[in-house]
Amino acid sequence: MEDLSTIEKWVKNPEELMQWSGPAFQHPINHEQWKNYIEKEDQLVFTVISKNSSTLVGHIAIGRIDWCRQKGRIGKVIVSPEERGNGLGENIMKCVLNHAFRELKLREISLGVFDFNISGIRLYEKVGFKKQRLLMNHRRIGQETWNLYEMSMTSHNWVYQSRNVFD
Repeated sequence: MEDLSTIEKWVKNPEELMQWSGPAFQHPINHEQWKNYIEKEDQLVFTVISKNSSTLVGHIAIGRIDWCRQKGRIGKVIVSPEERGNGLGENIMKCVLNHAFRELKLREISLGVFDFNISGIRLYEKVGFKKQRLLMNHRRIGQETWNLYEMSMTSHNWVYQSRNVFD
């Protein structure tokens, strides 16, 4: 539950919560919502701890894991505001993708990102995700509607592009 307290400080309003978690949580997040999220059987949740300060600096999950179809979905990606822009998001993504494809033997990973999240889109493209489609008017937030890019990557593409990174 300590992770929840820290993440609550990073996610200050319903709009930021929707951008981080989609419809998974209601603002403000409470302990019951967090417990239900952490205990889901079809997902793995990762916290990222700083080597220097031993504090939480990031969070990510592989959810909707379908072992029969060998697919999963990246979600709940967040980096501490103080750590943003330092390459931590890229390192987190690479580690989680390596785990998903090499250890879990998943064949495809997908994710959704709102079209205005330019830094997120750049990060996901940098690590190898490709835009598959744009879902127009996907979420209504207050008076706005947000569009969502669906992106994905296959294990074949990951192994090919990361062959010199982790071997």
